[in-house]
Amino acid sequence: MGSSLALTFAFFANPTFAADKEKMNVVFILADDLGWSDTTLYGTTRFYETPNIERLAKRGMLFNNAYTAHPLCSPTRSSIMTGLDPARTGFTSASGHTPNVNLEKKLSPNARPGSKVLTPQSVSRLDTEYVTLAETIKDAGYVTGHFGKWHLGKEPYTPLEHGFDVDVPHWPGPGPAGSYVAPWKFPDALDFDPTVPNEHIEDRMADEACAFLEANQDKPFFLNYWAFSVHGPWDGKQSLIEKYAAKADPNDPQRLPVYGAMVESLDDAVGQLLDTLDRLKLSDNTIVVFFSDNGGNMYTRIDGIPPTSNAPLRGGKATIYEGGTRVPCAVVWPGKTQAGSKTDALLSSTDWYPTLLDMLQIEKPTGLSFDGVSQTAALRGKPGPRESLTCFVPHYYPKPGTIPSTYHRSGDWKLIRFHGDGPNGTDRFELYNLADDIGETKNVDDPKRVKKMNVEITAYLARTEALVPVPIPEYKPKAEKAKPAPKKPATKAPSAAAQNSRTPEQFFKNRDRNGDGFVTLKEFIGNPTNRNVPALTKRFQGFDSNKDGKLTLEELKSVGL
Repeated sequence: MGSSLALTFAFFANPTFAADKEKMNVVFILADDLGWSDTTLYGTTRFYETPNIERLAKRGMLFNNAYTAHPLCSPTRSSIMTGLDPARTGFTSASGHTPNVNLEKKLSPNARPGSKVLTPQSVSRLDTEYVTLAETIKDAGYVTGHFGKWHLGKEPYTPLEHGFDVDVPHWPGPGPAGSYVAPWKFPDALDFDPTVPNEHIEDRMADEACAFLEANQDKPFFLNYWAFSVHGPWDGKQSLIEKYAAKADPNDPQRLPVYGAMVESLDDAVGQLLDTLDRLKLSDNTIVVFFSDNGGNMYTRIDGIPPTSNAPLRGGKATIYEGGTRVPCAVVWPGKTQAGSKTDALLSSTDWYPTLLDMLQIEKPTGLSFDGVSQTAALRGKPGPRESLTCFVPHYYPKPGTIPSTYHRSGDWKLIRFHGDGPNGTDRFELYNLADDIGETKNVDDPKRVKKMNVEITAYLARTEALVPVPIPEYKPKAEKAKPAPKKPATKAPSAAAQNSRTPEQFFKNRDRNGDGFVTLKEFIGNPTNRNVPALTKRFQGFDSNKDGKLTLEELKSVGL
């Protein structure tokens, strides 16, 4: 699964992995909860120190208007892996670690106390029916490795079931187990113990990732470095905490010493990755992406103050405002991006999948569709492909005060629709001109523009088959049940896992093609095109209790299918 440097190296030292030095490599660095103002990239902090992230940006292009598809981690991560909006997949909350397994988007049966609308239940796992970014790159001959946070589900929905050859530390949680500084609390089964006393998890993850680079320097590789930092829990190296305590300004909203320490540890990991690429002479043949999964956390309180501030942006993680989804972003594309360049092009996290395929000259799999678009034109210094982007947040998040809403940014204008928050269950709107008011302080009175942009929101929600929150007085459970279920994206045929909402009898009847009273492996998989056959085979074997190579209805019932 990924427990030590030695095992990682031994696995990939296998000469059966053919080298192809002509192919460009990829290192995708995703920070966790790192806000737009949490680095030195945009001139918005006097507190944090990120020389290595700045070094990365100076090698390539800095995006001033990069956005996540959602202000929380699991939905954004899903959008990167699938190229699809959370509104389409139904992965609309940070539920990748929750115990319940929900693979179908559907409205909640009950409303929160005091709620004006009935909201959807978020999908809680990245279903193996999707053809992920890692699977497509792996199929093109790449070695793939995931290091760090996943938050899209435990077995059978881990990176190992989604196209990665290695997953370290193979942990499904929303943050590191217990703490950043060892001793950690990872389960014994993972065999992931500190190599030195007081080891920092980000130091360890960087070591593991760099060992992957060492082992695969002669092969095309895709390194997915999804850092734990700077998500809670709130701890760090004591020496760094003391350093930032000494420089904290009580009048600066960015003044929490432990957060400063956490940001610096993240930056150190970025520096170690860059140094390793340089030492191995891989930098000229490696695309490097730096991104964050959502804005900085401003609702938690540590010693009475929030972890950070996203100023001049309004709000932060889990909010519909700019601080929730505008994030730091830099891309190095050797020979293509101009060093030290900047762009105002709009970018969404759904764009990474089609963009990386274009950069790597990998053909999109047949039948695959994206909500994202390729950003290669912007990366070459030309106008970007997007005129707008939309973000769907259909849930209540009490801590930051978020209510179900959708925003649409078109050019410099941003319209927010608050679902059912007006009189008598009508929608309420806020309109901002970000060119004049990046902090979203002035709600512009422009009914014609509101009407026009709201039409675009409605079209987006229809196009993605979003489950729009329903005003409670108008909600009719029986009528809602009579509606056909929303269609899944045209990526793969429905998987066995996606059938979990059906009864075992329905599933068995659909799969028993010849009516002989048994379901064979071939019948279980169905059309293998664009399907994760190894994962489905493993699931079939788990259901086949007597190991006779065929399933009975009783066997399906016994596993609660």
